[in-house]
Amino acid sequence: EDKINHHGRRADSIVKSMLQHSHSSKGSKELVDLNALADEYVRLSYHGLRAKDKSFQSAFTTSLDPTIGEINIVQQDIGRVLLNLINNAFFAVNEKRKLGIEGYQPLVTVSTKIVKNSTDNQSEIRNPKSVMFTVTDNGVGIPSSAMSKIFQPFFTTKATGEGTGLGLSLSYDIVKANGGEIKVESKEGEGTEFSVILPMTT
Repeated sequence: EDKINHHGRRADSIVKSMLQHSHSSKGSKELVDLNALADEYVRLSYHGLRAKDKSFQSAFTTSLDPTIGEINIVQQDIGRVLLNLINNAFFAVNEKRKLGIEGYQPLVTVSTKIVKNSTDNQSEIRNPKSVMFTVTDNGVGIPSSAMSKIFQPFFTTKATGEGTGLGLSLSYDIVKANGGEIKVESKEGEGTEFSVILPMTT
C-alpha cells in the first residue's frame, strides 16, 4: 500500500510537470525588480524546504547589483526558473551535508549583475547589455558524465522519487523563450554554478 501511494504521488508529480512543460505561458511581460524577486525566492525556497525537512540546514547569502533596476520579463516564468535553480542548490548542499564531512558548511549564494554582451559568435543575445543572475552552491556537484544531459526532459541525477527530471528542461525552455541563455559549471564533490543571462530590453 505504501509503495502504491509512493508511486502514485510520483506519477502525479510527473504528469503535473509534463503539463507545465507543455503549457505555453499566458503571462505578459512587465517591469519587474529582479533583485526583489531573487531575494524573495531564496527565502521562499529555504523556508519551504525547512517545512518539509526539519533537519535541513544551510546558510544562504545574496549579492544583488542595485544598478539593475527593473527589467521587462514574464515574472511568473522567471520566478519559476529562479525557484527551480535555488531548490536544486539547497538539495545539493543538503545531500553533501548528509555525508558527514568534517567542517563542511552548506552555502547557497544568489547574485545578480549587469553584463556587457560578448561578441562571441555563439552568443544568441544581441542586446548590448544583459542582466545575469547566478545561483551557486558548494554541494555535491554534477558528475561530468551527466553535464551534457541535464537539460533533457526526464533526466535527473536525483534518487527515484526525489525529482521528475523536468525542472531544468522547463527552465531552459523558459529562458530561451525570454531571449536569454542558461549556463552551468560544476565540479563533482565541490559544487555547481548556474547562470541565467537575460536581455535588459526586448
